[in-house]
Amino acid sequence: MAIAAGTFDTLELRGVGRSFGGATALADLDLTVRAGEFIALLGPSGCGKSTALNCLAGLLPLTHGEILIDGERVDTVAAEKRGFGMVFQNYALFPHLTVEKNIAFGLQMRGVAKPEIKRRVGEALELVKLEQHAKKLPGQLSGGQQQRVAIARAVVLEPRLVLMDEPLSNLDAKLRLEMRTEIRRLHQSLGLTTIYVTHDQEEALSMADRLVVLREGRVQQVGTPEELHNAPVNWHVADFMGYRNLIDLEVSAVAGNAVTVEGRGLTLRGTAVDPAAVGDHVRVAIRPEDLTVVSPGAPVQGGNTTSARVSVVEYHGREFAVGVMTPGGLALHVRSDHAPRVGSTVELTADPDRVRVYRAELEDPSRMSVEERELAEVRR
Repeated sequence: MAIAAGTFDTLELRGVGRSFGGATALADLDLTVRAGEFIALLGPSGCGKSTALNCLAGLLPLTHGEILIDGERVDTVAAEKRGFGMVFQNYALFPHLTVEKNIAFGLQMRGVAKPEIKRRVGEALELVKLEQHAKKLPGQLSGGQQQRVAIARAVVLEPRLVLMDEPLSNLDAKLRLEMRTEIRRLHQSLGLTTIYVTHDQEEALSMADRLVVLREGRVQQVGTPEELHNAPVNWHVADFMGYRNLIDLEVSAVAGNAVTVEGRGLTLRGTAVDPAAVGDHVRVAIRPEDLTVVSPGAPVQGGNTTSARVSVVEYHGREFAVGVMTPGGLALHVRSDHAPRVGSTVELTADPDRVRVYRAELEDPSRMSVEERELAEVRR
């Protein structure tokens, strides 16, 4: 294949910010991206990830900061002259143009010679496996095929940077899995540098070399998938990375970073991420897979046990997802290798190394969504 990525060494975002009126959508984003990296911007709706991508693309001007490629500013350059490719959530295909004409459009706008356009469009169609659909209109294609066209239109320009804004959110579960593999394959085979926006942590973990987690327009953590999965730096990141059990408790004993926390009839041994002292109010984070139903005769992990009543059981293939309620009224998400009976009482266990204890930050109710206020009330 002759199609390849444009070249550069580093992309730098220095103090990048964007405000709309008096509201800050993105603040002080510092990030260095190496050529060939796949970076995922991850976070819930309204966290600033799409704003960051649109600032990179040149679709939004910066309020603060600068963007540089190999030391030269590009944030002052018009969007069409930055040499970036863009893949949108809604595909943004021209409905009246065939597949091959959609892919050729950007090359025509750049004044590329017709023989070169024909060659590169043919290669792009082969890359995304749509050779047999070249003469069709977008409306005659499935959602996955339309997304392949959008990707081909971006890579045919041989961009030095590809920007993707939640490109798989409109696809069904099976297609999302297929397209995740396809995007990663194209990224690696063409040597692309990709910045990918998503709210799906599983998607980000499976595709990216590094993740950037955002909340309320600010970076919470930057790291590899393994680092964010295993060691979230605060409870906000833990919450977003699958630690579904977030419990407000109080520290009753401290020995180095090993702490004992208590409250609402629950006592747990865990690992302090932030410095802790006896009497501190903390937020404990535990993944459902790390809080398990004890099978008869199985060993208890680290002395962490508590009883709970089973309220719901879901079959997940090799294991069961179980919802339980503790005597103190805490609803927890746990895992089991067998199906406990709804209404029965079970014993739960957790490895203290997998029970992460964070400083409990004071939350301003005026800045919380309805869902966040309801969740905070449940935790109390």
